[in-house]
Amino acid sequence: MIKNLILDFGKVLVDYDFNAFFRNYIPDAQRCEKVISIINNPTVQNAMDYENVSVREFIDSLVSANPEYEAEIRYFDEHYPEIVTSEVPGMREVLQYYKQKGMKLYGLSNWCSKVYKTMAQFPIFKLLDGYVVSSEEHQIKPNPPIYKILFERFGLKPEECVFADDKPENIIAGEQLGMRGIVFTTSADYREKLGEIIKRSEK
Repeated sequence: MIKNLILDFGKVLVDYDFNAFFRNYIPDAQRCEKVISIINNPTVQNAMDYENVSVREFIDSLVSANPEYEAEIRYFDEHYPEIVTSEVPGMREVLQYYKQKGMKLYGLSNWCSKVYKTMAQFPIFKLLDGYVVSSEEHQIKPNPPIYKILFERFGLKPEECVFADDKPENIIAGEQLGMRGIVFTTSADYREKLGEIIKRSEK
């Protein structure tokens, strides 16, 4: 039986747009693309999600490495919550439906500690019964330890969980640990696939 829905945050509960954020601030297209390449790349984003040093320290190191873009990097730090644009359409309604049916909802997200400002802005996060965020644990998906932290902290059995994430590699890692998984695209697709998984689990 499925008892728990495990949910990534970005592109599952809320949407974000790094490119639009910077393009609204930096009118020079060439300079804008350079700043985006400095900040929105796997090395930088993974380092922020691990948060082995504070966000402030990390931003300072980015400025030291790219002093000519200090103003833009500082703007990114100061206005970070504006990157998140909205709740993913339809997801709050889907989760409310399953919560009313007795499902427990848990978050599992790669995100720096600035996520808490985002969580305060969007009601969908209030539906969660608990969550694990990478920056608190200094572990990121798809590495197994962060999934095991989730299971142990909330007493979850992987076979009773369905995990939704927009990145296939994170779903594969969860499935290898015993969860069922859905690569997230839209709330309608999620609801359909989740319904099928629940039906199969009840047979």
